[in-house]
Amino acid sequence: MAPSIRWIFPHAPFRPVTVNAGADMRAWFDIASLDGEVDEDDAGIRESAAAIGALVHAERESGIATDRIILAGFSQGGAMALFTALRWPERLAGAAALSCWLPLPGTLTAEAHRANSSLPVFMAHGAMDPMVAMGLAERSKDLLRASGYPVTWLTYPMAHTLCAAEVTDLREWLLGVLG
Repeated sequence: MAPSIRWIFPHAPFRPVTVNAGADMRAWFDIASLDGEVDEDDAGIRESAAAIGALVHAERESGIATDRIILAGFSQGGAMALFTALRWPERLAGAAALSCWLPLPGTLTAEAHRANSSLPVFMAHGAMDPMVAMGLAERSKDLLRASGYPVTWLTYPMAHTLCAAEVTDLREWLLGVLG
């Protein structure tokens, strides 16, 4: 029997995004380049992590134990799920990161919280993703594994999207983590 799950889908705020000619769009942080080689928006990432943290606090206040909470997202949302979960000061159930990367990877060692030092991580990526380079995602996966995180890593023959096989694999991972 599957556990009861409450889904919360927050929307990123509107902000100018450099790679889109500065156009205002929903984004958790500014992106200056899609190759991961340009300085990342440290302030925007941390501001969004605080907003996501407020959602976790609200769930905890409503009676949900933090070790039953999974942070998950797609693209920037997945990046924020990883960034926030690895630094969270209370044990979480896991992090699911779809078609994304770990922002500010150079800060992980100093900022990762020991409460989540063995956090289960699900990472999935499209082999033909034109938005988030496979190499950037793989470097994130490799860093997480080298840091001791149990990472489930799966790739699919798709672009920057979801596919049915990925959703099925994510479901199985969720049931395993929450079972």
